[in-house]
Amino acid sequence: MRVITGKYKGRHFDIPRTFKARPTTDFAKENLFNVLNSYMDWEEEPVALDLFAGTGSITLELLSRGCSRVISVEKDPLHFKFIKEFIDKLQDLSAIPIKGDVFKYICQCREQFDFIFADPPYVLKEIPELPDMILERNLLKEDGLLVVEHGKDHDFSQHPRFVEHRHYGSVNFSFFQ
Repeated sequence: MRVITGKYKGRHFDIPRTFKARPTTDFAKENLFNVLNSYMDWEEEPVALDLFAGTGSITLELLSRGCSRVISVEKDPLHFKFIKEFIDKLQDLSAIPIKGDVFKYICQCREQFDFIFADPPYVLKEIPELPDMILERNLLKEDGLLVVEHGKDHDFSQHPRFVEHRHYGSVNFSFFQ
């Protein structure tokens, strides 16, 4: 896992082979962040939420680009430990890893975010409801952006807050505002 740009550009973190997570490919991640540049002003130090954080790749990229705070929620103990370890190595106090269930976190969260990224397992049956779960809980700031990563089997284009879809190989991103 490598950091594409920002203050941690070029840093590498080796993902253990025992991981069950499917990390967002560097190609897809780089293209995603190129698109995000047209939505986000990184100099305003946005507050971000990374749901189903997995390897922490998106968290790391968000920290590198200057988010003032990034909350990463991950349920798997090994994945959470990996995320916590690289955050500890960076000594970046703007990162807040949370070990827990994403759906419980969504229901209990009282904070709003400039950017929310959700990368659930592609087999998760709740993927079609995920945007509504997040948006109806008012977790996104008025001008904020939600991106859901998903497989090709999901189409969010009819959702009232859908703004665009991008795909890079087998990786799909749906954007909501």
